[in-house]
Amino acid sequence: MKRFAALYRELDASTAIRDKQAALQRYFREAPPADAAWAVYFLAGGKPRQIVPTRLLRDLAQQAAGIPAWLFEESYQAVGDLAETLALLLPPPADPQERGLADWLQHHLLPLRGQPPATQAQALLAQWRALPQAQRFVYFKLITGGLRVGVSRLQVTQALAAVAGLEPKRMAQRLMGYTAVGRQPTAADWAALMAPAHADESQAASGQPYPFFLAHPLAEPWTDFDALLGPLSGWLVEWKWDGIRAQLVRRAGQTWLWSRGEELVTDRFPELAELGHALPEGTVIDGEIVAWQPQSAADPPAAAASDAAALGAAGALHGLGGRPGPFAELQQRLGRKRLSPQWLRQRPVALLAYDLLEHEGQDMRQQPLQVRRAALQALVGGLAHPRLPLSPEVSAPTWAALAAWREQARAMGTEGFMLKHRESRYGVGRTKADGLWWKWKTDPMSVDAVLIYAQRGHGRRASLFSDYTFALWSAPIGHPQRQLVPFAKAYSGLTDAEMAQVDAIIRQTTVDSFGPVRSVRPTLVFEIGFEGIARSPRHKSGWAVRFPRMLRWRHDKPVDDADTLEALAALAPASHQRAPLAPHAP
Repeated sequence: MKRFAALYRELDASTAIRDKQAALQRYFREAPPADAAWAVYFLAGGKPRQIVPTRLLRDLAQQAAGIPAWLFEESYQAVGDLAETLALLLPPPADPQERGLADWLQHHLLPLRGQPPATQAQALLAQWRALPQAQRFVYFKLITGGLRVGVSRLQVTQALAAVAGLEPKRMAQRLMGYTAVGRQPTAADWAALMAPAHADESQAASGQPYPFFLAHPLAEPWTDFDALLGPLSGWLVEWKWDGIRAQLVRRAGQTWLWSRGEELVTDRFPELAELGHALPEGTVIDGEIVAWQPQSAADPPAAAASDAAALGAAGALHGLGGRPGPFAELQQRLGRKRLSPQWLRQRPVALLAYDLLEHEGQDMRQQPLQVRRAALQALVGGLAHPRLPLSPEVSAPTWAALAAWREQARAMGTEGFMLKHRESRYGVGRTKADGLWWKWKTDPMSVDAVLIYAQRGHGRRASLFSDYTFALWSAPIGHPQRQLVPFAKAYSGLTDAEMAQVDAIIRQTTVDSFGPVRSVRPTLVFEIGFEGIARSPRHKSGWAVRFPRMLRWRHDKPVDDADTLEALAALAPASHQRAPLAPHAP
């Protein structure tokens, strides 16, 4: 692990992409194959399941250092990183030993998972006595799953491609599925990554997906689209659905469902795995897993027709047997350990099909989008499966008309539009080499909220109060029971200068402390932006918001003029206002 710890320090100390790339390539050329295989796993974003409880690490480190609990907590708050705190507090090793990265993981760390706490504690104390000081930080990062070192998956892919003498696209394909949860890479996996290219290299014998093609954000005003993008007729327009991007793979008599994060989620969505049995062999579909609200036979035809008329040429889902539901319902599927038949019936899902990447065993990615779309439409139409609707194309005469229809996005439970050039190939990652895809999202929803709690950040923000809790008023001014109710936490959106100013105000206005959290006198108002909103009985406000962040500091607005919970609720689409389904007992 000595070599990997040195690489980590070198990457962490550098901000230059060229230096990081040189360090990666040097490590991959020199490291033993088994160590290199694990290094790729971690650097590309892999995270093994929790090895030992965090509480056990904290208690053992406190015991080994011979310090009280309050001093450990103060040290943690001052350092801001648990792995670094643990590494700094441990006494020097009694019998330091050199072990490789793969040796540490396969023979010492991973075998601890599932062991009784007493067995784990005994093994950890023995490991710490043999762990060289320079390797402690990385060791604890491996255990806690916080191995972030400022290199992207793309940089790792480029370094591996350079060392192997391959095109980055081919290396990106080989890496698909490499970081799946539960995987334990080996020297054989490293050899497969480094193998020379061969003409018949394909995915046909495996369940691996293809690298996802990603869109660029489009923030320019629509009035400039004719000049920037050309005529609308050259673009395929779809709604940007609020779900989980996924690939459904059908090969060798088996079905796999992969999320964009390369997580195998087949067991989370058994009805979609069952759908795979209806697909021809050698089929890979790119789409969006969405919560699905089937159209009820009891629904009055007039209401369905009204919905279709309201959405018009904007691509209504009328006729597809249902429509996407709130993302919160989909999220519940991911958080449950057991999915009972009743629970699955209460929260159905569908895969809205975007693209056909493999057809009858043939890689379709280099075909123009309009060719792939026609083949996808024929496939989906022939199956007529209720779990596999085709993501409808949005037809509009002009960019101006499309901009007007975009205003309906939230009413449909979508995030805006996807714009895909009809001649585009299916590329790798966020690239422009194979043609352009754009995501034209709606502006974020926002409310003006009051900062009421603050906590120190982590890493370079460990000395600053940078993580904030915001609240809204429960009732209008003058109401006898008016009070501030927490509704969201946020830590991004401010400049370094603004954060330093807020930190100073927090220190001056603190009225109480709860461990690391400071309660402050309400004096600061911020505009908080978010992408979505759904009912949530787990939150005091009754609502959960997605991706909250600070849009601006409202110096001009007094605390009494901040928004109310009623204003927050008014932002929820009518389709999301319905009461959530009652939790099903496990």
